Amino acid sequence: MGNCIKHLSERVSLIASDDTWIEGNAIHQLHHTASLAGMEQVAGMPDLHPGRGYPVGAAFFSRGRLYPALVGNDIGCGMALWRTELDARKLGAEPLEKRLGNIDGPLDASWADTVAQVVASHALEGAGHAQALGTIGGGNHFAELQRLEEIHDEAAVAALGLERRRLVLLVHSGSRGLGQAILQDHIERFGHRGLGDDGGDCADYLARHAQALRFARGNRELIARRMLERLRGGGERVLDVDHNFVAAATIGGNTGWLHRKGATPADVGAVVIPGSRGDYSYLVEPVADARSLLSLAHGAGRKWMRGECKSRLSARFTAEQLSRTHFGSRVICRDRQLIYEEAPQAYKPIDSVVAALCDAGLARPLARLRPVLTYKTQGECCR
Repeated sequence: MGNCIKHLSERVSLIASDDTWIEGNAIHQLHHTASLAGMEQVAGMPDLHPGRGYPVGAAFFSRGRLYPALVGNDIGCGMALWRTELDARKLGAEPLEKRLGNIDGPLDASWADTVAQVVASHALEGAGHAQALGTIGGGNHFAELQRLEEIHDEAAVAALGLERRRLVLLVHSGSRGLGQAILQDHIERFGHRGLGDDGGDCADYLARHAQALRFARGNRELIARRMLERLRGGGERVLDVDHNFVAAATIGGNTGWLHRKGATPADVGAVVIPGSRGDYSYLVEPVADARSLLSLAHGAGRKWMRGECKSRLSARFTAEQLSRTHFGSRVICRDRQLIYEEAPQAYKPIDSVVAALCDAGLARPLARLRPVLTYKTQGECCR
C-alpha cells in the first residue's frame, strides 16, 4: 500500500502505478504549475492528462495566492448520482432511448415553476445564462443510466438507498456558459498571474465562483429531473460532488487554497469515478489523505488529444458502430466529430485508474456500475 504515490520532486507527487498511462506533457505541465508563485504542492491523479497550459486530473495547493486559470472555465463541473424507480430488469437501452428523445434544447415553459424552485433553492438569482439550465453541454459531459452490476460492500450501498433492481442515473455537467464568462473576464483583466488572497479582486472572483458552483449543481438537478420525467420514473439525488473548483483548505497544518482541476474531493463521503462511455464506473469510499491533497481521480482520463481521435479511429469504426458498446449499451451522440473524440479508445481503462487509487490506500470500492444508456447530444445545442 502506498507504492502508487510517487514523489517526482519536493513539491510534485503523482498517484499512479508503473503501468498507468501518463503522457509526458502532462508531467511537464504538473512541474510548471508547481513553479507558480505561492504554490506549495501539486498532486497528479492516475487520470492525469494535458490540458490547455495546465494539467487535468490534478490538485494544487497554494498559499497567499489563488489561480482561477487552474480551475478553468467550467467552474463547478462535477458528478451527481440519482437513484431511480426505473426497473433494471425490464428496461433496456432501446425502450429507454425511445422514451428519452431529444433533451438538447432549453427547458420549455412547462418547466417554469420547477426552474424557479431550483433557482431559488440554489440562490441563482442574477446569475444569467438561465437558458442553459437543464442542458448537458458538449465535451466530455454526459448523463448515463447505469445498473449496479457488482457490489463490494452491501451495507454501504444499501445505506445510500441503492438497489440492484433499480437503475441509477449519473449526470456529469457543469456551469455551462456562466463559468466560461467568469474565467474570460478574469483572464482579460489579470492574465494567468493569479490573485493575491487579501484584496477585493480576489473576493469578487470567489463570490462569482461560488455562484457558478451553485449554478452547476442546479443544472445537474434539472438535467436529472428532466430525464426522469421523460423516462417516466421518479428519483432522488444520492450525491453531488464538484471536481473543478478552488476552496480554502488546511494541508499539513498550513492554511491555503486547494484548486481541483478534474479532481474529486476525498473528504465528502462516497463518490463516483466514471470510466469512458464504453467502460464501467465505480462507486468508491475515499480516504482523505494529505499526500493526494485530499483528492481522487475524477474519471478515466484521456489518452489521446481530441484533434487526433477521428484520424485514429475513422478507418476502423463508423459513428454508428461507436454508438454501440461491448456491454450492449447505447451512446446517443449525433455529433459525428464528438462521438470520435469521446470514443472509449481515447480514454484510459477505468480499472487501472481505480486500482492505482486503491493500491495507494486512497479509496475503497463499494460497487461497480455498468452503462445501459448514455446521452450526450442529438446533434443540437451541445456546444
